[in-house]
Amino acid sequence: VQLQASGGGLVQPGGSLRLSCAASGSIFSILFMGWYCQVPGKQRELVATIASGGSTNYADSVKGRFTISRDNAGNTMYLQMNSLKPEDTAAYYCLARTNRGRNFWGQGTLVTVSS
Repeated sequence: VQLQASGGGLVQPGGSLRLSCAASGSIFSILFMGWYCQVPGKQRELVATIASGGSTNYADSVKGRFTISRDNAGNTMYLQMNSLKPEDTAAYYCLARTNRGRNFWGQGTLVTVSS
């Protein structure tokens, strides 16, 4: 599985961004996908996940502001980020876990929330 993340950028507080993660390769083997964020000096943290059946899970800090989704073909995952706060500033990484328990990561896309 190969993952390509995009959509990061600079946005003012209160603004919105949509991240995308395009999957290729053995996408039929993917059990769930997710977004994680990381700031320098800290561990990567869960933002949101979406299972192949569509169930979702969010970190408390983003509930009500972020929405994770996948297209019908399962090729692309999105993270709609609304009401962005400076503390959302981080590198965002997409993850795919396969039915064999393997994790695949995309490259990070940087989100900066600043006025």
